[in-house]
Amino acid sequence: MNGGPRPGSETLRVGIACEGLRASVSARRMADATRRVLRAEGVREAMLSITLVSPSAMARLNRRHLGHAGVTDVISFGFSPTPGAGVVVGDVYVCPAVARANARAAGCGVREELLRLVVHGTLHVLGWDHPEDGTREASPMWRRQERLLAAVLRGQARLA
Repeated sequence: MNGGPRPGSETLRVGIACEGLRASVSARRMADATRRVLRAEGVREAMLSITLVSPSAMARLNRRHLGHAGVTDVISFGFSPTPGAGVVVGDVYVCPAVARANARAAGCGVREELLRLVVHGTLHVLGWDHPEDGTREASPMWRRQERLLAAVLRGQARLA
């Protein structure tokens, strides 16, 4: 007998680690947002981790893995699924301090920006990408991200 999920079932495992940092969004809400993105993208099996990190830790990740200097808001790593398994596996690192600065600059709430970064990072794990120039916010990924974020925020409003 196969130990995998039953046909039509889903297994979306999402772990949240805060590395001792406080965030204005609960771990449950971040995990729910991640699962909403996975479902919207047709993913049935996944193991994702979302880790909140300090600016110094994010700068180290950025230098070590991407070769870029300085801190950034989100970094994602998607790992190739095992052939035939179809399981999405990935890690998303989010820097709440940069999210706060982004929120101030954009005139939006910190909760919204943190959830935007969770959605953004999850889409990257799933293979979405965007240009790094001024057309970034007009890209298909960005438009998808904003539609998914709106759905996440509407869903959270119903929970409040």
